Parts: sequence; C-alpha cells; structure tokens
Amino acid sequence: MEENKHVTIYDIAERLNLATSTISRALKDHHTISDKTIKKVKKTAEEMGFVPNTLAAGLRGNKTRTIGVLIPTVTQPFLSSLISGIEITAQKSDYTVIIMQSHDSYDEEVNMAKSLYSNRVSGVICSLAMETRDTSHFHQFSNNNIPLVFVDRVPKDYNTFRVVIDNYSAGYKATKHLIEQGCIRIAHITAGSELGNLYNERKRGYIEALKDHNVDIDENLIINLNSVTYEDGVKASNALFDLDPIPDGLFAPGDILAVSAVQTAKKRGIKVPEEFKVIGFNNDPISQIIDPNLSTITHPAEKMGKAAADIIIKNLKSSKNDDDAKEITFLNTEVLARESSQK
Repeated sequence: MEENKHVTIYDIAERLNLATSTISRALKDHHTISDKTIKKVKKTAEEMGFVPNTLAAGLRGNKTRTIGVLIPTVTQPFLSSLISGIEITAQKSDYTVIIMQSHDSYDEEVNMAKSLYSNRVSGVICSLAMETRDTSHFHQFSNNNIPLVFVDRVPKDYNTFRVVIDNYSAGYKATKHLIEQGCIRIAHITAGSELGNLYNERKRGYIEALKDHNVDIDENLIINLNSVTYEDGVKASNALFDLDPIPDGLFAPGDILAVSAVQTAKKRGIKVPEEFKVIGFNNDPISQIIDPNLSTITHPAEKMGKAAADIIIKNLKSSKNDDDAKEITFLNTEVLARESSQK
C-alpha cells in the first residue's frame, strides 16, 4: 500500500505552475495577489487536501499560537471545567491548547514547565502542584516575555498574572453557615504548602468566623493533610470521629473530602445531618449524587479558565510591556445549602 503523502505548497505550485511564494501569499489573502488567483489557489489546495503546517509556521516566527496549561490532574471536576473555559476562549482567538499534568509532584511540574518552554508556547496557565515550594522554574517564561497566569493554586510572591477566588471569604461563609445551623464543634480539614495558600486562606476564614460568632477554636478539630484524595479524607474523618465528643460539623476544603466524611460517618453509625453536618467546596457533580446531597461552596472554574486565557491573549496582542500591569481577578463564590448541613 502506498503511504499517504502530505500535500505541501510545492505540490500546489507544481499543479498550478506558479511560484511557491505566490501560493504562500495567496493562502494568506495577501494584498499583492489578485482575488482570482487567491480563489484558484485555495480551491486547488482544498481539492488536493492541503493542511497548513501551523506548528512549523509558528516555529519560524517564534510564535506557535499555543497556550500551555500545567495543572495537577485532569481528573478533578474543578480542573476539567477550568480546562474547558481555557479552551473555549483560546479557540475563539485561534489558539490551540497543550495540557500537561504534574500529578501534584514538584519534580514533574519542573519537567513539564521545561517541556512547554522547549515547545515554544505563546503563554502558560498553571495551577501549582501540592508539593511546590520553589517557583524558580517559571522564570524561563517571565524572563522571555512569555505571559504567565497562575490560577487557583497560586504562589504568594510571584509578580505575574493571577486568577483566584476570595478563599478567605469562601471559608468564612462555609463556617458561618454551619454555625447558623446550630454547630458548636466545627472541624476543618486543611492541606498544602505555604505556596498553595488557597487552603491557608480558607482556614483563615474558618477561624475568623468562629471568633466572630464566639465559637471555641479547638486545634484537635483541625487536621492538616499533604494531599486531598478520598483516602486522605477517610483517614482524617476517622481521626475526628475517634474524638470524644465528636465534632458536630465539618468544613472540608474540597467536595471529595466532604464526601469521604459523609460516607465514613455512615459506616460508623453517625447520622448526617442530624448528628454531623458537612459542607464541602467546588460544587462537583458528586455533591448532588451522594445521599444526603452535599452542601458546598460554588467555585467558578469555567469562568476562571476563560479569564486566564483572556489575560494571555490580550497580553499577546498588546504592544505594551508594563511589568506593573499584573492582575488579580477575584471571582465570587456562594453557599449552596443542601441536605448534608440543614437543621
């Protein structure tokens, strides 16, 4: 069987007996080429099955019209929605998206960042790995005027674009909701390094809500995790249920942790919400599948993805190079009260 051959502008030029430079300009609607020739070239190109090599063209101009996305994993519903938002905005402006996963590993994140840089991406959107404490591997982008946007898990002291929610306010709202439902021993699960400060901000909101409503802060009710898997949630929940008395409420910083708490409570004969009320975070699809339905905090993932991609594209189109023109976009959250936390 004869191997399929990729049609090039040389093949079109040979078919039409025209110069390759003429073919190239006609395909780009160049003003020096007549409308008649442009139509003839494009018709022939279509008939021959010609597909422009945008990667090669980008590499020649050092612009690939590609946005690199570096995230912990594609399996989390929040991050999947984030990617969807990025792709929707990127496609509207004729940009493609490369997605790479760090699996919450610092070493993997460093390697993936190098790979994105070597592929000459036009811009980078990143949500930090849980292990990340040093962000120097992102300097290769900043030092070479490649727009960089951190989303959700962002470093504290990196002078670049950031798209985040107000995690402090969200943590405060979640804890206040449990207090309003009558909880007086409210537990909290937290996670991450100082760089992944969204969890620290949610914890700060939790503590301030307790203080403002004269509810005791018990350090035994606060559990810190290195990762936020279902299994981690089960271990944390069992530790809380081993206390005497057990907590009567839990603010979990992710729905997967909240779900693990609900299911662990059931296995131990603890009634939800009668004896133990729970609120999660993200409004993942599982929050409406579990019984009882999970109260949660909305997290506008798709909007965050759109905002991050929009920042990249606007920055690439702008002729300005103002290092002080960095943005922090705060997007609103709200409490979705469901059965797991109701009186």
